[in-house]
Amino acid sequence: MSENITPQETATQAQASPLRCVTGAIISSGMAYALYSLMIAIATSFASKPVHSTNELVIKITAAVRTLVVGIVALGSGIFGIVALGLIALGVQLLIQQLSQPKNN
Repeated sequence: MSENITPQETATQAQASPLRCVTGAIISSGMAYALYSLMIAIATSFASKPVHSTNELVIKITAAVRTLVVGIVALGSGIFGIVALGLIALGVQLLIQQLSQPKNN
């Protein structure tokens, strides 16, 4: 009787280091800046193109959709900004912990 023998997968988890935190913070802050620039471009585009309708319902729906689009992009920008700040804080904390521990030779 032959059994299906699969090799056991070893779950390796990467250790946090100040360098990894700073790298992640740079990437996250770049994404936050890109989304912020996109938000400004979208808001400027919406502001320069007014709604040409006399129907009150169309005007209200258009305002709601425009607010939703700008809000979603602003939310993404804010989340990436907060992640960048958190990663920088974690990197500083890890650096302080590494400097305060006595070295074992």
